[in-house]
Amino acid sequence: MKKDIELPKVEGVSMAIVHEPDEDGEMSWSAYLINARDVTLENVLVSSTGYGEIDGEHRATSEMRHFLETLGPKSWARIERIVEDVFVLSNQYWLSFYVDGRLYDKKYIFVAGSIDQEHFTELPLMKRRGVLIE
Repeated sequence: MKKDIELPKVEGVSMAIVHEPDEDGEMSWSAYLINARDVTLENVLVSSTGYGEIDGEHRATSEMRHFLETLGPKSWARIERIVEDVFVLSNQYWLSFYVDGRLYDKKYIFVAGSIDQEHFTELPLMKRRGVLIE
């Protein structure tokens, strides 16, 4: 039964949105997964979607899925580029991964309007600033 499945608490793993130059030197926004733990995350799956209301009408983005075979200890990975048009929506990143054969699962939700430079903080490990959810 579903109630019998025990999912351990996710700690030391964060999602961040960063405003930075892209490959062409143009400023763009990117979503990052940060592993501040001392262990490797395996079979990492990140599902991203945006949802909410614009002018009283329900809107949703396409769901994107991203897979990383591993994410080493004390490291980070760029998950996707994100366009400013969706900042008026809530942007959800649903993460699942394995450590030592145990499944971990967590949702990170950047609520509508929260992706803004006024909410920037120092990001762990990356030596950059961005919006962070732990």
